[in-house]
Amino acid sequence: MPSTRRSSPACPDPNLPSPSACAAGELDGDLDGELDGQDGGPRLCFEAGPADAGRRLDQTLMRALEATPSLAGAWSREAVKKAVREGRCRVDGRPQDSPSAKVRQGACIEFVPGPGRDACTLEPEEGAVDLRYADSALCVVAKPAGLTVHPCPSCPSGTLVQRLAFRFPQMLAMEGLRPGIVHRIDKDTSGLLCCALTEKARLALSQAFAERRVHKEYLALAAGRLPDEGAVDEPLGRDPQSKVRMAVVPESQGGRSAHTRWRRLWTSPDGSASLACVRILTGRTHQIRVHMASIGHPLLGDQTYAPAAVAAMAPRQMLHAWRLALQHPETGRELAFACPPPQDFQETCLARGKLPQCLVITGNPGSGKSTVAGLLRRLHVPGISADELVAGYYAKGGELASWLAQRLGPDILADDGAVSRNALMQAFEQSPDLRAETEKLAHAMVKGDIQDFFARAVREGWPRVLAEIPLYFECGWHKSAFSPEPLAVGVQAGLEAREARLARDRGWSRDKARAIEGWQWPEERKMAACDLVVENRGNPADLEAAVTGTLLPALERLKAQEEAELAARLKDMWEKG
Repeated sequence: MPSTRRSSPACPDPNLPSPSACAAGELDGDLDGELDGQDGGPRLCFEAGPADAGRRLDQTLMRALEATPSLAGAWSREAVKKAVREGRCRVDGRPQDSPSAKVRQGACIEFVPGPGRDACTLEPEEGAVDLRYADSALCVVAKPAGLTVHPCPSCPSGTLVQRLAFRFPQMLAMEGLRPGIVHRIDKDTSGLLCCALTEKARLALSQAFAERRVHKEYLALAAGRLPDEGAVDEPLGRDPQSKVRMAVVPESQGGRSAHTRWRRLWTSPDGSASLACVRILTGRTHQIRVHMASIGHPLLGDQTYAPAAVAAMAPRQMLHAWRLALQHPETGRELAFACPPPQDFQETCLARGKLPQCLVITGNPGSGKSTVAGLLRRLHVPGISADELVAGYYAKGGELASWLAQRLGPDILADDGAVSRNALMQAFEQSPDLRAETEKLAHAMVKGDIQDFFARAVREGWPRVLAEIPLYFECGWHKSAFSPEPLAVGVQAGLEAREARLARDRGWSRDKARAIEGWQWPEERKMAACDLVVENRGNPADLEAAVTGTLLPALERLKAQEEAELAARLKDMWEKG
């Protein structure tokens, strides 16, 4: 593939535009490696690469045109031959009118192909334009995602340029299908775009882009947890396997140097996405998208460069031209613009920032915490229970049943193969160390299983989940044991009511109830440590009313508050950076 040169002392012909005017726009689909010729059409100036050595001149020129996205498909091979015969090509500064002339590696080739196959009169079209600034020389617009910048063979109408020409008819004094366009962004990229309204302004702005005097920043939502800052300096070129894709390509194979810098602004709580401010120091097609994908952080929603799972995380590629600063082409005044991302970008950030509302239902024996957890489960809140987990460990074939049988012998097991509760209590009375060791092992397994449950809720996007954990505070699990950090919901009934229930429902004696109560925090202390408390001093109907009429609305308010706080943080980020 030919390698484009920004300037070349070996191409001095005064009748062709200066190579230094070969302005490449900035990244992600900006005009790349081309400038206007004397007839208003594009001009190429490039150095033949190793792949062009010995190739016919017309073939080399076609490769150069096809490698430039905004020119690809606009000229046929016969049109290129005709342009060469008409004297529109020079090699090493000398005219070359033979399309079949052989090319040598390193030759400096200048070519003005003339009107393309899509050349026609630009037809203005009425349409919405989000105008951020305008004067007699230029305008700045916020382009929505889904709108093509200028007409091309695949999109001859319905473009931004045609809408601008309707609003600013003076643009039509400039020839071609791209009047005033000095840089561009991809169809599915949103954000700021500057357009010249006069030929004088167009030339000045093109020069400013060529000399990198225009400052542009993008907002990108990339997959995974990005480092605080970073850079990618890998050459880019047309993907040899697909003409519609770009790729990291060695310069020896036609790749062109490309430089991208980013700074991380935010990472979603689950680490699935990072919001970054991206600057580009070179103008290569799809540069941000290809560079971020090349380091394992493709853009969310990118159907071309991201894996299917990442592409499905957003409605389009999450790239937005955020900031634009340039010098006015006539007055020299510094102009600076900022444009917050559109609704789809904001909603995608919020979606990645939302985590399941994780609840821990806790309380002292007899409080009714299992009843509250059961009510929530019937209301479609997925749940897990520490008591149910422990029962499974002690059941036949469970981890604790097998460990205790090895430790104490088969007498610790009942006829059904599960641990005998009576035998276990006797063993605990005889050996406090055994009780401590068994509880430590059980607690570690419960903690691990609940952590896995919460992690699954994050992966699968469940809105709310619960874990019933009687000893949540006693185990110290309220101190960052779980992620996302859960809300503690306490169920309170009072000691006398709880003892009566335990005697009626479980047959516990008062001494047994008091003994087990002594293993836990006092009810008053435990409820004071909870985020929300449900009273259970009445009948089952009163408890259900408390859950549906008080607890759930309170949880919804907290969730809405958290989402509003996240939206405010994100808004502050893209307004202040």
